[in-house]
Amino acid sequence: MINIALDGPSGAGKSTVARRAAEIFDFVYIDTGAMFRSLALKALDTSVDIVSDHDAVVSMLNNTSLDICRKDGQQHMILDGVDVTGKIRTPEVSKAASDIAIIPAVREWVLKAERALARKYDCIMDGRDIGTCVLPNADVKIFLTASAEARAQRRHRELIEKGIDTSFDEVLSEMKYRDKQDCEREVSPLRMSEDAHLADTTELNLEESVDLVCSIIRKVIN
Repeated sequence: MINIALDGPSGAGKSTVARRAAEIFDFVYIDTGAMFRSLALKALDTSVDIVSDHDAVVSMLNNTSLDICRKDGQQHMILDGVDVTGKIRTPEVSKAASDIAIIPAVREWVLKAERALARKYDCIMDGRDIGTCVLPNADVKIFLTASAEARAQRRHRELIEKGIDTSFDEVLSEMKYRDKQDCEREVSPLRMSEDAHLADTTELNLEESVDLVCSIIRKVIN
């Protein structure tokens, strides 16, 4: 199996770029961020206190099923048998996902699911610690990033297009909060693997970003 690890901060476009690259190479796309977001959504919906009641989070995990399916060319997250794809991209869920991702039991739960999928498929997997922790022996490692302002502008535009009323300042604040949480957490902090290829897309549009990532993949696997 060929495994490609795509890491980077929130809003860097990892999901979109990874999805497009997976289509180009005919690989399976695994959105690990969506897995954490789905768990965060369940915690919010069931009033589980993610920050102060980790025992309740663990109890929730023991009664949770999470699956991935493709429909209309898109990845869909199936949480306890329900498609939650359209509910996991709000600022509230984003913040909760960052909080729940620092809990060791949660990371262990998701890690097992991620590695099982990587053993089964040629895949592109994106997240915060794929190249450093989840798939340390990945064939290709890429660190996709951009300035916080550029990432916030992209995310704000995406939310507005989806009809979610939020301000740029709110999105930027949430982005910086997630960056701090992801980089400072004790378990698998966000960092660039020593053998990863840096892909800075601050000045690039989507197509240029996809081209950059695909060129790195081709160079390595060929």
